[in-house]
Amino acid sequence: MDIVVIVQILDSTLRLATPLLFACLAGLISERAGVFDIGLEGKMLVAAFMAAAISFVSGNVWIGVAGAVTASVMLSLVHGLAAITFRGNQLISGVAINFLAAGITVVVAQNWFRQGGRTPSLSGDARMPRLTLPFADALRDVPLIGPLYSGILSGHALLVYVAFLCVPLTWYMLFRTRFGLRLRAVGENPAAVDTSGVSVTALRYGAVAICGVLCGLAGAYLSTGLSAGFVKDMTAGRGFIALAAMIFAKWRPWPALWAVLLFGLLEAVANRFQNIEILGLTLPVQAMQALPYILTVVILAGFVGKAIPPRAGGQAYVKEH
Repeated sequence: MDIVVIVQILDSTLRLATPLLFACLAGLISERAGVFDIGLEGKMLVAAFMAAAISFVSGNVWIGVAGAVTASVMLSLVHGLAAITFRGNQLISGVAINFLAAGITVVVAQNWFRQGGRTPSLSGDARMPRLTLPFADALRDVPLIGPLYSGILSGHALLVYVAFLCVPLTWYMLFRTRFGLRLRAVGENPAAVDTSGVSVTALRYGAVAICGVLCGLAGAYLSTGLSAGFVKDMTAGRGFIALAAMIFAKWRPWPALWAVLLFGLLEAVANRFQNIEILGLTLPVQAMQALPYILTVVILAGFVGKAIPPRAGGQAYVKEH
């Protein structure tokens, strides 16, 4: 394997890890506040459709991103209404969002564009532009630094850099701010937070809203940055892989980064090597496509160890009078 192939795989790893990272951090913040959210997949899917549809109609990708974030936050608030206000089962609410998103995106896409449940291909300003980092062209031919900086780190959409910047921001917010301390406390002992005079409901809604924003960015990048439009079920289980990465990282931002990079790398390798011969047998394309999902299960089952979620996770809080 030469350096060009390695650079291409690592470059693809960053692109493929971006929506996973947004979704992983979204789930992490929500569950740290005690609200389990397996509806990440559905919010990403609705956001991907809204981003592609609005970008195509308006001709401006950033209007599409704004629409995607708005739609995702609205779905998050629906989940919050069911799980926080009405104290419903959080897992069932998340499943309902996933089913709703899978159906409504195809129906609305078909009604609007008449292209079999997809949006028209995006081009020009309707697609997310790629940014060239400073001095990337000048350093391109420098050994080691050139391929790393110009070939791997440069040339991505803005949301790629935003996603990786969100990791230290999330860490700082959770572990170095009063809001983060209260957020984590709500996920561990909401009664103690309530006794101190802080609203448990407001904190949980805040976490759910942040989750919606991050899922909106994940979906928007998926359809306008990674792809050139929306197609049916284009999230392809990424929301569930993000949940797996979150558990693998034990609800911590920095380990979450390495987890999604691992899954992104597996997907990049699977996309690059579609046909591999082992002992004279050629593995089918489907086997390579399933590799990231299979290894996700193997890693979670064999290498994570005991992952303990927030103690009040998944539990509705009832204020004592």
